[in-house]
Amino acid sequence: MASPGSGFWSFGSEDGSGDSENPGTARAWCQVAQKFTGGIGNKLCALLYGDAEKPAESGGSQPPRAACTCDQKPCSCSKVDVNYAFLHATDLLPACDGERPTLAFLQDVMNILLQYVVKSFDRSTKVIDFHYPNELLQEYNWELADQPQNLEEILMHCQTTLKYAIKTGHPRYFNQLSTGLDMVGLAADWLTSTANTNMFTYEIAPVFVLLEYVTLKKMREIIGWPGGSGDGIFSPGGAISNMYAMMIARFKMFPEVKEKGMAAVPRLIAFTSEHSHFSLKKGAAALGIGTDSVILIKCDERGKMIPSDLERRILEAKQKGFVPFLVSATAGTTVYGAFDPLLAVADICKKYKIWMHVDAAWGGGLLMSRKHKWKLSGVERANSVTWNPHKMMGVPLQCSALLVREEGLMQNCNQMHASYLFQQDKHYDLSYDTGDKALQCGRHVDVFKLWLMWRAKGTTGFEAHVDKCLELAEYLYNIIKNREGYEMVFDGKPQHTNVCFWYIPPSLRTLEDNEERMSRLSKVAPVIKARMMEYGTTMVSYQPLGDKVNFFRMVISNPAATHQDIDFLIEEIERLGQDL
Repeated sequence: MASPGSGFWSFGSEDGSGDSENPGTARAWCQVAQKFTGGIGNKLCALLYGDAEKPAESGGSQPPRAACTCDQKPCSCSKVDVNYAFLHATDLLPACDGERPTLAFLQDVMNILLQYVVKSFDRSTKVIDFHYPNELLQEYNWELADQPQNLEEILMHCQTTLKYAIKTGHPRYFNQLSTGLDMVGLAADWLTSTANTNMFTYEIAPVFVLLEYVTLKKMREIIGWPGGSGDGIFSPGGAISNMYAMMIARFKMFPEVKEKGMAAVPRLIAFTSEHSHFSLKKGAAALGIGTDSVILIKCDERGKMIPSDLERRILEAKQKGFVPFLVSATAGTTVYGAFDPLLAVADICKKYKIWMHVDAAWGGGLLMSRKHKWKLSGVERANSVTWNPHKMMGVPLQCSALLVREEGLMQNCNQMHASYLFQQDKHYDLSYDTGDKALQCGRHVDVFKLWLMWRAKGTTGFEAHVDKCLELAEYLYNIIKNREGYEMVFDGKPQHTNVCFWYIPPSLRTLEDNEERMSRLSKVAPVIKARMMEYGTTMVSYQPLGDKVNFFRMVISNPAATHQDIDFLIEEIERLGQDL
């Protein structure tokens, strides 16, 4: 058997430029690809190696596709042209004789997707082809019409949409916490869309329901709950997971709220750090608790909740006759990447009998790393945990889990016994009909991409992913901490991949640290960011926080990034900002 780096199994050189030193190897791989993928292999080879016919550029019309004329499945007959200009969606399956145009159409859609995937990892391509909203609205007709368009136009819409999409898998895209494009996760997402089912009952999603059970149990084991006991669900993002936690905590303390509403309970108070995610206040507003009932606890200079202030504010609330019912600690804050002191928070929650929630949407991935999981010490004492694998673990959006330590509580909180879905006389174990514990009725299959990636990577693969990203963040920090023109927002190396800094243009370096300097400095990051987007070279986020004016917040969660990409970012910031 050929080794992983030899023979035709080697798809290209380390820099992604293809196997130009050995064109025979390239053509050997192309022959294999063409044998198994037909037109997809032809176009991939053209894209990767410059062989054969070049793929059409985005925005151009598609050439006629070939479709079979036989009844064999799969076919091997001679081809006839499919002219998409004369075909519509009604000519595809389930139309009579729709199989042939359907296969041709979907293969051309796949060609468009695969070209985009390959370009996403090409550093010579733009991260973004930026146009202002009015420009895009004027350049294309996006309006919906009464009459159908033909399939040629539909394929062009696919190309146009991806042409102006942000390449979130690009190695130089650092704008959000969710970056990267995992190939196994992408394949799983395609499969999930093909299956097109709902997660509310075992009878319509048997494998997916079982995989959710297995995966949530494994995540609870990693948190540290004995035997993976407890409950959980995948939800549409960390904000909803946090709201679930707030709902369950309220129900645990006052179960009558489910039927009688907030009028039946006293004034409830939740506590979270001043650097926590805004979703805690959104959840309080949605649940009728009110944003004024969310008390923000002071943080230290590194963005960590101060336990003494938490205890002080709990006592204040109790003295006013209010009922503290939830403390939400954060493991990996959005801006600083800070980890609240979970052990100290757990002690306070135990002392005052308050539900402890940990929002580990961003930091939960560090539990996969033996080197970094200590930063979440105490998470095992939480009553509930939010964990978003679509962030630090690189699972395609969306993939967020709420884990609950007490089994059955989530079901009791949310179930409504809809008899048209959750019949009690079914012929299988009804515990696998999980839909009644969710707020949603229709629920997307989010688990499969995580489960398939876990099978493909193993826990050690996720660990390597996390460790690499944190090493890259430390590399960036070590370069800029003493570099002329940079100031760190806080001292010390970051705990997560968040690196927060100001770039100081030459014109500001000799100014006194006063209000005028801060006013001018606040304009630097927005201008550099705008220039980044217009050139399309890279993307990194910025924001103010508290009394600190706009600063860059660099985050790394894409394993495709390298030291060279970090170097490029620094050079690009300096190139775009030196004249400010």
